[in-house]
Amino acid sequence: MQENNEQIVRAGDLDLWAEAFGDSGHPTVLLVMGAQAQGVQWPDGLVRRLVDGGRRVIRYDHRDTGRSSTVDFAAHPYTVADLASDAIAVLDDFKVERAHLVGASLGGLIVQRLAVTHPDRVLTLTSLSSQPLGTDTAAAVRRVMEGTPTPPGELPPPTPELLAALATSFPEPGASLEDYLAARSPLWRILHGPVLPFDEEEYRTLERRAYTRARDLRAGLNHALAGAADPGSTADLAAVTAPTLVVHGTEDPMFPPAHAEATAAAIAGARLVMIEGMGHTLPASAHDRLAEEILRHTGGRP
Repeated sequence: MQENNEQIVRAGDLDLWAEAFGDSGHPTVLLVMGAQAQGVQWPDGLVRRLVDGGRRVIRYDHRDTGRSSTVDFAAHPYTVADLASDAIAVLDDFKVERAHLVGASLGGLIVQRLAVTHPDRVLTLTSLSSQPLGTDTAAAVRRVMEGTPTPPGELPPPTPELLAALATSFPEPGASLEDYLAARSPLWRILHGPVLPFDEEEYRTLERRAYTRARDLRAGLNHALAGAADPGSTADLAAVTAPTLVVHGTEDPMFPPAHAEATAAAIAGARLVMIEGMGHTLPASAHDRLAEEILRHTGGRP
């Protein structure tokens, strides 16, 4: 049966917006987005390619993003483990016992944690543009801001240019759409990377959609607090038994390629795929390659 339906998932006291595509009889790919990002920021073109390749695809808004519930973090703090529990609630609501999990950036940490804590729910694991569990990103950022060198043996931090763009990427509450787009554009240019052609309108279209759907655009900043509260441990990844794919861009300014190498090294049998020229985004120019790798990993034709 073909699907293209939206529904609200109940996760404890929270409502999570979710959307399914494709044939409900096909294997399910659950797409888990990154920090501050809505489910619809999984590009439609990539979703379509996965569906055409014989997958049922589900994407959803994290708590504090899009049409999902927002949280008073000071009163009700949460962690990456709680965000992982939200993903399980989505699978339960769609009556999916086991799924292929694909997580981008923070979503990569969420699906890694699920592969550790809920191996019975995971068919395969794909960590995309992410880093290994247990990485202290907050400490790395502090060192960059202080001008302190990265200690030997630690993973490289985000670039100073990216951190400067992040600091000004959210206008004040109540900003107009045009003010919002103007604030976000420099960030996307840096996240995209310097190699692949940059299509500004592609990113403006994504941001317009995010702006119009969000209950509170700034609520997603809580995700950084959640990640710092409970980063987990890289050693936990030794317990992962799901077939694992690690996909990363060679020009990622958020998590330089060493993060992908460390993730793949921590998971027995993991396959590492580097996409030449890709940064920390999912541009249309990379959709064919991304879909090919995900479909191959999840057992189907590209």
